[in-house]
Order: sequence, then C-alpha cells, then structure tokens
Amino acid sequence: MRFTPQFLDELRARLPVSEVVGKRVKLKKAGREWKGLSPFQQEKTPSFTVNDQKGFYHDFSSGKHGNIFDFVMDTEGVSFPEAVERCAAMAGVPLPAANPDAARHEQRRKTLYDVMELAAKFFADQLASRTGAKARGYLGDRAISPATQLQFRLGYAPPDRFALKEHLGSQGIPTDDMVEAGLLIAGDDIPVPYDRFRDRVMFPITDLRGRVIAFGGRALEKDVAAKYLNSPETPLFHKGNNLYNLAPARQAAHNGATIVVVEGYIDVIAMVTAGFAGAVAPLGTALTENQLALIWKMSDEPILCFDGDRAGQKAAWRAADLALPLLKPGKSLRFALLPEGQDPDDLARAGGRSAVEEVISAARPLADVMWSREIEGGQFATPERRAALEARIGEIANAIRDEVVRRYYRQDLAERLQRTFAPEAPQRFAGRAPFGRESGRKFPPRGPGVRPFTGPRGQGTAPGQVLAPGPYQAASPQLAASPIMRGQRSAISRREALILQCLINHPWLLHEHLEEAAALELAHPEAHRMRAAIMAAFAHNHHHSPDPGEQSGKMRADLEAAGLSQILQRVERAITTQAVWGAKAGAAREDVLSTWHQLIVLHQKTHALLRERKDAEQALGEDPCEVNLAWLKDVSARLESLEGTEAQIEGFGELSGRFQRSM
Repeated sequence: MRFTPQFLDELRARLPVSEVVGKRVKLKKAGREWKGLSPFQQEKTPSFTVNDQKGFYHDFSSGKHGNIFDFVMDTEGVSFPEAVERCAAMAGVPLPAANPDAARHEQRRKTLYDVMELAAKFFADQLASRTGAKARGYLGDRAISPATQLQFRLGYAPPDRFALKEHLGSQGIPTDDMVEAGLLIAGDDIPVPYDRFRDRVMFPITDLRGRVIAFGGRALEKDVAAKYLNSPETPLFHKGNNLYNLAPARQAAHNGATIVVVEGYIDVIAMVTAGFAGAVAPLGTALTENQLALIWKMSDEPILCFDGDRAGQKAAWRAADLALPLLKPGKSLRFALLPEGQDPDDLARAGGRSAVEEVISAARPLADVMWSREIEGGQFATPERRAALEARIGEIANAIRDEVVRRYYRQDLAERLQRTFAPEAPQRFAGRAPFGRESGRKFPPRGPGVRPFTGPRGQGTAPGQVLAPGPYQAASPQLAASPIMRGQRSAISRREALILQCLINHPWLLHEHLEEAAALELAHPEAHRMRAAIMAAFAHNHHHSPDPGEQSGKMRADLEAAGLSQILQRVERAITTQAVWGAKAGAAREDVLSTWHQLIVLHQKTHALLRERKDAEQALGEDPCEVNLAWLKDVSARLESLEGTEAQIEGFGELSGRFQRSM
C-alpha cells in the first residue's frame, strides 16, 4: 500500500473538508456546518452540506457522501492515488517515496499499536493493585476519582527496572518492539534495556482513532530529575503533531463544547471533570504549528488558558507569536489568565465549574494580548519612544500572512495608538475647585509620560466602540470579582444587585433606558451575564405586554429557563436591606423612576471616582510628591463622601409612607 493510514490522517488533519470543497462550491456558514449548491447536479435551493468536525460532505440531492479524497475523485474524475496526490499538493505535504517495503512498515506499525495497548493495560492493572496504593493516594489528593481514572485509562508504572519488560516478554513481545515503541531505554552503552517509566503515574496518549501511541509519566518522588517524562519520538508518536485528550475533545467540540488549551495532563483532567470536555494540552512542549492546526480544525477561536504568573504570561506571548503569521479570516485565539499562583487544577478544585467559567468568560482576543505586551510598563513620554512603539506595532501587523486579516490588524492597532496618545479633555468636578491654574493646585500630568488608564491591563476596545474602562486592576475585571479571590469584591455589589433587581421587576424601564443600562460599567461577571440575559429577554418577549406585573413574571421565568436561577438568588442575597422600595415588584412608577435615576447617578459617580483614584495612585507611584499625595487624598475623601450618600435611596417613595428626597 503506497499511502499509509498515518499519511492519510495527516492530510485529513491539515485540510478541512470545507477548504477542499470550497475551491469548487461557494459555501456559506450554517451553524456548525457549511451549505452550498450541489456540484453534482443542478439545483436552486442549497442541499449540499459540509461538516469539518466529522470530516465529510453530504449531498441530499444526489445522495453522494464522502471525505476530501472522495470529493476530488467525484468532481475531478481521478483515481484514489491521484486524489491523494492533489490533496497533498493542496496541503503542501510531500508525498511519501514509493517504497516496496511500505506494506511491511504498515504491518510493523500495527504491531506497535498492539504493544502500546498491552502496556496501557499493564499500567492500569498496576494502579488497581496493591502496588499502586501510593499512586492512588496521589490521584485522590488531586481529587481524581476512580471513575475519572478509568475514563482517562490512568495507570501506574512500578519502580522495578524490568517490570514492564518482563510482563510484555511473557506475552511474547520482542524486546526490539518494546524499544521501538519507546517503552524501554536502550543504547550502545546500555547492556540490558530497561523500563523507561518507573514509579510514575501514567497518562496514556492516544491518536484521533483512540489508539494508545505514547505515555506521559508523573514522578511520585520529589527528588526525581524529571517531574514529567514523555515517550520519545517513535513510528507512532510525534509529540508536535498531537494533543492530550484530542479525540474526546474533537467530539465534544462537535457537540458545542468550547476548546480550551491548558498546559498539562492534570489540568486537562480537572477541566473535563469540571464540565469542560473540550480541554486539550500540548505534550510537554510549547504549542507547535501542527498542534495549532489541529486546534483550529476543532474551533475557530479556541481559548488558551495559562497560569497568571509571569511564566504564564510569557507562554501566552509565545503562543501569540506562533499564531500571528497563521491567522486567517475567522481563525484566531483567545487568552485567559488564571489568578497568580493557581493552575486550572487548583482553580477547578477550589471553585468548581463557576470559577473556571469566570476565567474562561474573561478570555481576551489575540489583538489585546499583542497590544498589552507592547505597552506594558512602557514609558512613552517622548516622540521617539512613541515612534518606536508605532514601528513595533507595524511589525506585528506585517507578520500576518493573510492580506485581509493584516489590513484589519493595522486598522485596529492604529486606533489603539490614537486612543492611547490622543489629547484628553480636562476633568471637571462638580461643586469643587478643580486641580489646575484656577485652584492654584497643580493637576497631575496626564500626558504620554503617565500611562492613561485603559481598563484591564492593555485591554483595548473594538474599532468604533467608546472606551469604557473598568475601575479594578486584575488579570481581568471578571477575576477581580471572582469568588476564588479573597476580598471585598468577591460577590455582586449591593448597588449592582439593586440595578439588576430594578430591571427584573420593572422591565418597562428598558423602553427608555436601554442604552443607559447597556453602557453601565459592572464589575462582577455574573452581573454582566444577568444584564445580557435581561436585555435579550426584553428584546424577545417584554416589549408588548402593557401589564408591569406580567412583564416581571415573564422576565423571571425566562431568566430561570436560561439557567440563571442561582444567579437570581445571589442577586437577591446581595441586597442587604429591604427598604429600597423602588426596586421592589409592584412599586409605583414614580418610585421606580426616582430609584433608578439615583442608583445610576451613584453608580456612575462612583466609577468615575474609582478611575480617578487609580490615576492618582499611579501618578503618586511614579512621582511621590506632595501634589500627587494631595490629589489621592482628595479623591479618596470624595469617594468616601459619595459612599455615605448610599442610604439616601433607601426608604423613600409612595409605598414607604415617607416623602421622597433627591440626592
């Protein structure tokens, strides 16, 4: 056989069916599939579908069905070998040399698959035996249940130097096969080959067909040189061309799961256990181009999840540099950084699915990551430094091979530059003398030498959007409010909860205040999620009914149907007083409008002061002079004074029997 299954699998992995079909058929995206007119017979209504996840096309009008090779044969009238040759040329993959020994080599590979399967069963049996007690204890400490151990076929390699070798030998496996499969260490200076994996928890690595092709082993002793040890390159295994959990993740992606790339085996298992079945990981190395191609075949915008420390940030930058030249329309990456000192396993065990969801929901686009790297910690007080930044930004865009994507990156990065260095209007403070000449107090500099606040570090906005920075510095605004982070912002704030309660109990507010509600800066991710759900439900169901009570009931029903019952409860628990009459269901219209207005004014003023305080803190850090210290004290006093007015929205209104007061 001229073409081995491995070679054909590589072509299928590199060539999405839509790319091959798209050269002859004009396709349009339709959910997870593509649709177009049949290339096999005349039709006016598209009945030809392509599914990249499953790797096939189907023509309902003619009944034709197949993969990339079938399509080339059916449309170009060529033989199978010719179809393979054309697909190889399309993918830029050299054809394997014609070799009379090809059939023998393929049979050899089949033998090695059998060897690896026997090894996997041996390791699994060892884990379940008395010998594997220490390994089971380790897995138990990592909250990996026996059911999960079976799901991932985990095992244990005993400490004996010849345990696996003797077991496979008793099954009739030659030593040479064990060496070729990477299970034994051999060499000219090693008289007797011995087991590569000893006293390690074993993680089988499989190919797209679910066949074991390699192992990763985690040492149980602390003084071992290599904490993780992977199989070497073998006829079955090329670590840069595969991913841990690849086959299950591909199926999960087809079912709608998000593809999340983490750093290690334990992280993948933790993510899958937490409900993220689309988790994968590289195999002991940084992400490669071939691995990225596999990931993009499963998802247009996978999320790369890194530790929140400096090493994790550098890993994110390396991945961004790798992806940049390969970007295509619709194909990109998003990046999520974990709280510092935590990996996905820690996060999932500490906070469960909700904590992981918060990190995933905070994922930033590739353009944000590149921008953040270029400006982080930079000082751009001189024209020369700003020119150097602009030159580096230009190099980023020029690295992109696709002309269309390159053009949009240039536009996006140019707008970020303009926003960063555009002159700012002077701030005014109602009721107070401003910093500046009129007051006799020097306003702290806000030019390029003092980096303007741009929300979470380096985060920009999409072209055409108004920059709306948030007041909290963390890896992301969502993480700042995460329940896994200790501190006062671990739950939805009382005021944000009251704003949401107003909208839930009085959806009619959105008739006149839709844009105002949409523009509010909300610190907590659940508040963001709830607001989005409220607005979506209002758009679909709540703008016709004249009965406020009916609107409120329908709103709650829709939110519960959307799976937000727990967030609804947390919103209610965040409201620590029952005296805000205007937010309650059944409140008089005048009370509702007055309460809404006062909540919004307080919220906007507070966020403006929080941003100013952040600027003052930054200015003081860069120049600890008396002027900057006075600025910070002044902002803090005004913020404290404003927080003291919170009680003014409580207890006033028609239902309370007390007169209404405005702020």
